[in-house]
Amino acid sequence: MSEQILKDQPAGVGAAEFFGRSKLRLGFDVPRGLYDPNIIPASGDPGTDRMLEIIAREQPVRPAAVLIPVVDHPEPTVLLTQRSPHLNSHAGQIAFPGGKIDATDASPLDAALREAEEEVGLAREFVEPIGYLDLYGTAFGFRILPTVARVRPGFSLAINHSEVDDAFEVPLSFLMNPDNHQLHSKEFRGMERSYYAMPFAERYIWGATAGILRVLYERIYLP
Repeated sequence: MSEQILKDQPAGVGAAEFFGRSKLRLGFDVPRGLYDPNIIPASGDPGTDRMLEIIAREQPVRPAAVLIPVVDHPEPTVLLTQRSPHLNSHAGQIAFPGGKIDATDASPLDAALREAEEEVGLAREFVEPIGYLDLYGTAFGFRILPTVARVRPGFSLAINHSEVDDAFEVPLSFLMNPDNHQLHSKEFRGMERSYYAMPFAERYIWGATAGILRVLYERIYLP
């Protein structure tokens, strides 16, 4: 880990502080908007909010769950994946382990843990779930419920290359530093909507993944 990354680490991104704050601020209440199309996840961006309203009228809600695996190193990291380039949607993009919630999943948490095992072989015995983050809506109709989790070091991965091309870790200090949160905009049916990007070395983290990381920063570190 570079000296510059450590130097840029904002106060409170150490492992103990992060997990302590997360346990105080998160819980396991499932938001109704995960399944109810009449409840639109709030993004705080007027263009994005309007887009989500339109999408909810035009296509069914697609409930999904992802795991935010924060690895409990002395300098904690976040485990991310790069999706396989041949997938039908979001091919090659940086993502969290996760996917759609199946009818057989006992909860969104169970779905996130199952997907992490299926995609990268992250064994549940290494994962301590902490709580759900805010519901996140996307332009494809997905309602994503992220689970923040502490991951004990010592795990080994077995990547399912039909879904994931690679798995890698990014310092939490980098992802939680607002100086690294680039805000961009794009057009949706004549409306401007904003999205975040957090480029890290050769990895371009953007879209829903960067947006969820920004929500994590706001929930854990802002008053």
